[in-house]
Amino acid sequence: MLEVLNIHTYYGLSHILFSESLHLERGEIVGLFGRNGAGKSTTMRSIMGLTPPREGRIIYNGEDITGQKPYRLFRKGIGYVPDDRRVFADLTVDENLDIVYNRRGDWSRKRVYDVFPALSEIKSRRAGFLSGGEQQMLTIARALMGSPELILLDEPIEGLAPLVVRSLEELILLLRDSGISILLSEQNIRSAVKLVNRVYVIDNGFIRFEGTAAEFEADDEVKKKYLMV
Repeated sequence: MLEVLNIHTYYGLSHILFSESLHLERGEIVGLFGRNGAGKSTTMRSIMGLTPPREGRIIYNGEDITGQKPYRLFRKGIGYVPDDRRVFADLTVDENLDIVYNRRGDWSRKRVYDVFPALSEIKSRRAGFLSGGEQQMLTIARALMGSPELILLDEPIEGLAPLVVRSLEELILLLRDSGISILLSEQNIRSAVKLVNRVYVIDNGFIRFEGTAAEFEADDEVKKKYLMV
């Protein structure tokens, strides 16, 4: 479904990703693990066209999408949940969902509220007054309104209470079971490794490890060296 092939991404003159390659099959949850500043968010932004790579290619469903505009990728079925959430603070929950609704897709507000009943109860509240967990639910719900086949989840459980984390873990598995593939960037390794099929570890813009979740769990050297676990 998704292939990232030897991409090099920069912020101005700063070289951030170095010949990074990864792939994701349909129906998988793939983890991208790394410390702060390792290159996780830049990977997500490169795929989503927010920070296009200067070299390399990104292939989605057989099409080269390298450098395409984010709104085009959204319409092609890629949802993006950024690490800073970026809700429209002055709009209500309902309005945040309506602004991205794909009327040709499978997801409606009703279906989203069935998945997020807590959001249904506060649908008239302005997003700027939501808690961190509620805002995170809203950003995922907003991505679903585009009826995606692939979701890029950038550190979705960072800074959330344990009860909210458990709810999001269940939600991520529910989305996978509904047919959505997920690239999950996360620092909370203990939580994330329970969800993923395969793992990439990134450090200083280089992929340092690739393997199954079981292989990752068994590799204490990788965890200690690159993740301090």
